[in-house]
Amino acid sequence: MSATQGARPSGHPRSFFKSFWALLAGFLMVVLLSIGTDLALHFAGVLPALEGTMSNSLFVLVTIYRVIYGILGGYITARLAPFGPMGHALVGGVIGLILNIVGSVATWNHLPSMGPHWYPVALTLTAMPCAWLGGKLRLMQMVPRS
Repeated sequence: MSATQGARPSGHPRSFFKSFWALLAGFLMVVLLSIGTDLALHFAGVLPALEGTMSNSLFVLVTIYRVIYGILGGYITARLAPFGPMGHALVGGVIGLILNIVGSVATWNHLPSMGPHWYPVALTLTAMPCAWLGGKLRLMQMVPRS
């Protein structure tokens, strides 16, 4: 195992809690930044009122910043992971993937208020690549410089 991957500790309870908190921190980062940006853009008049419908171009904007936040969430998870930063980032990605699938299924027939079908599909398809990229950024940061 390479030095950048980190060794798995022998089931120590503190490692479990550190892993849990790393995953929770990455998740909360994504959720809080997404909701905060949504609200800021609503108050700024960029996005319509919460009950209003958005154009496809606004959904593209929302998708872009959610992808960026997904990458940041993967990075935060990997950064805080007690071992195996990429593994932790990918577990966070799987959790995000599952939540996106559940959200997509739950809102699929609630058009147009919940947006076009491509929007939840895009969020679902980008969950794992975002987590991987966040983990990769952390691994690149960990490489010893000569």
